[in-house]
Amino acid sequence: MSTSRLHLTILTGASRGMGLAMAQQLLQPGHQLLCLSRNTPPALEQAAHDSGALLEQWNVDLADGASAAERLSAWLQALPAHRYASATLINNAGVIPALVPLRDSAPTDLAHALRVGLEAPMQLCAAFLAATREWKVPRKVLNVSSGLGRRAMASQAGYCAAKAGMDHFTRCLAMDEALIPHGAKVCSLAPGVIDTDMQVQLRSADAAQFPDRDSFEGLKTHGQLTSPEEAARRVLAYLARPDFGEQPVADVRG
Repeated sequence: MSTSRLHLTILTGASRGMGLAMAQQLLQPGHQLLCLSRNTPPALEQAAHDSGALLEQWNVDLADGASAAERLSAWLQALPAHRYASATLINNAGVIPALVPLRDSAPTDLAHALRVGLEAPMQLCAAFLAATREWKVPRKVLNVSSGLGRRAMASQAGYCAAKAGMDHFTRCLAMDEALIPHGAKVCSLAPGVIDTDMQVQLRSADAAQFPDRDSFEGLKTHGQLTSPEEAARRVLAYLARPDFGEQPVADVRG
């Protein structure tokens, strides 16, 4: 058996869209990938078999981020740290609550969006960084954010708040990690506008409730959406940059 060290990546939201595309691109020889998603696509098992990469998929609901974080912590602590050349966490999962003004939002819908989009990433970051603190290898955290974390939009309070919170806790996290030896490099990265199911949801919204629907329809009509595969390539290329983490909040479009 080869004794070459592995590059470990933990990825959330890997069952569809850009997350699935990132998972497929990460399945390379010398890599180990752990995916946390509500579904476990069989296509990833085949891709792992074809590439020779190691793959593990957990069927988890990130609305219960505490349980997922506890499981991740135990899993990481059981790994032989000397087998790894690097360790990376990519928080990609997120949901858009109902596209209605905040006054019309259901409390449970808002709670779910914030748990998946903000609470779970914080919990997973804490678990990952604590469990790998003594690993003397490069460690990175990439939080997939959005331009809507930096620009307000009507009928998007829940999603905008989750992404704004992600940006800001990543700034705090960068400060924490800069104070310790071998601290992780972290970044909350906006990936651009991607042609995913989320965009379909935005274009299908009630225009009376969601004033910006026409602008999202225009993005599709004028071919301004990036494919999930191209978006994944851009995000992973940013992750591989030597200056990754110098800006704790960034945009893949520069």
